[in-house]
Amino acid sequence: MKRYLIAGLLVWAPLGITIWVLHFLVTTLDQTLSLLPAAWHPDRLLGFHVPGLGVLLSFLILVATGIVAANFFGARLILVWEALLGRIPVVKSIYSSVKQVSDTLLSDKGNAFRKALLVEFPREGSWTIGFLTGTPDTTVAPHLPGDHVSVYVPTTPNPTGGYFVMLPRSRVRELDMSVDEALKYIISMGVVAPRGSALPPARPSVADAGTAVVSRN
Repeated sequence: MKRYLIAGLLVWAPLGITIWVLHFLVTTLDQTLSLLPAAWHPDRLLGFHVPGLGVLLSFLILVATGIVAANFFGARLILVWEALLGRIPVVKSIYSSVKQVSDTLLSDKGNAFRKALLVEFPREGSWTIGFLTGTPDTTVAPHLPGDHVSVYVPTTPNPTGGYFVMLPRSRVRELDMSVDEALKYIISMGVVAPRGSALPPARPSVADAGTAVVSRN
C-alpha cells in the first residue's frame, strides 16, 4: 500500500503543483483587466468571464512598452521618467535598487547567472554549485588579494535564498552545464543529474593548469 501511495504521489504531485502555479499566474495577471474602463471590460461586453484575457493584455502591454523603449524617443522618455522618480526620496531608493537588479538579471548585456560554477563552500573540502554574477565592485576589489569573482550560492530546494560570496578566481571551476541544468540539479538536491547523466567533470582552473605545466617541466 505504501509503495502504491508513493507511486501515485509521484504522478499527481508535479501535475498538481504545475496546475496551482499556472492558476496563480493566470489569476494574478487577469487583474490587469482592471486597468480598462468599465465599459470596455470583457466581462461586461461578453456577458461572461473568460480566464486568460488578462494574460493576453499583459503580454500586449509588455510588447508595446518594449517597442516604445527600443526606439530613440522612447529611450529619452524613459530617461525623463527615471529622472522624475529619482527625485522622490523613498521611491528613489526602491526603484533604483530594483532596476539595477532587473537590468543585471534580464539584460542581454548583463553578466549575472551566465555560468554555473563549482565552488568550495561553506568550508574547505566541501563543494557545491554556484553562479557567476560578476566581479567585486571597485570599492571592494582593492581590499581583496588577487583576482576575485562574485558568486551566488543558492540553497536547496529553494534557490531564491542563498549566499553571496567573493572568491578567488583560481578557487572556482566552470562547469560544462547550462544555468537551467544547474538550477534543476540544485532544486532536486542532486537527484536530477544534468542531461540525465552523471555530473560532468569540472574544467581545470587557471591555477590548476599552471600547476600542471610546472609539474611536467
